[in-house]
Amino acid sequence: MTAGLNIAALSRRTGVAPDTLRKWEQRYHILRPSRTAGGQRRYDERDVARVEWLCERLSEGYRISEAATLLGSIDVAPTRAPRDQLASMLAAVGAGDVAGVGQLIDQAFALQGVDVTLDEILRPLLDEIGDRWAAGDLTVAEEHLVSEAVRSRLGHLLADAGGGVRGSAVLACAPGEEHELGLMMLAIALRRDGWRVVYLGADTPFGDAVDLAERVDARLVAISLADESRADGLGRADRVEVVIGGRGASQAMAKRLGVRYAGGQLADCVAALREFAA
Repeated sequence: MTAGLNIAALSRRTGVAPDTLRKWEQRYHILRPSRTAGGQRRYDERDVARVEWLCERLSEGYRISEAATLLGSIDVAPTRAPRDQLASMLAAVGAGDVAGVGQLIDQAFALQGVDVTLDEILRPLLDEIGDRWAAGDLTVAEEHLVSEAVRSRLGHLLADAGGGVRGSAVLACAPGEEHELGLMMLAIALRRDGWRVVYLGADTPFGDAVDLAERVDARLVAISLADESRADGLGRADRVEVVIGGRGASQAMAKRLGVRYAGGQLADCVAALREFAA
């Protein structure tokens, strides 16, 4: 970063009047100036990026207070593209900044929308966190902290009622499977696609999920497994379509069990489930 811009130079770079910049700095603390020996403020390229990011939000209809809250106190230049937001989240994880991860997730949902955030940011984030944990580069505590930051935000979306025009789907994790964040994202995506979702969550007995699916006249029951060893006990059902997915599932496993497989990106899973239920 190049330091040394005074407020007049920052104003010329961003097109925001000096008085407005001072007000934003004092009221919302969105700038991080250094000071010269004489006490004069000096701004760097990070400050330029933060002001430009705020201006973009204002042009989209946000109020300055809303945009400043969304920008938050993350001490880096804000990101715009999904790949940049994902990279920033991973950097925050590496630095142990779990609060920063949560704030970046909020930014992503606000700027990219639900579908892009789920498919292009959170899924790759969780995959990378899982790989780092498996490689021993992330402790269980750190993995749990990041997972909870994601879970808390997905929970708000999952609580929104809606859907039903495509029928009902029961979603559950395989018996013994505790990793449910991918399933939560699928539940949200299905609701946005017009499904009524009955979400059962982690470690659900397969027979119980099937019984409930039959009672509520669901068109299918989707089982998630991150560990292929959790497939024991899964299989076909008489009156409802069974679909498996998740990192531990595969087409070969589905064929062996006599069930359907929905893999790939979230949009692919949603399209496959729609096809299976047709």
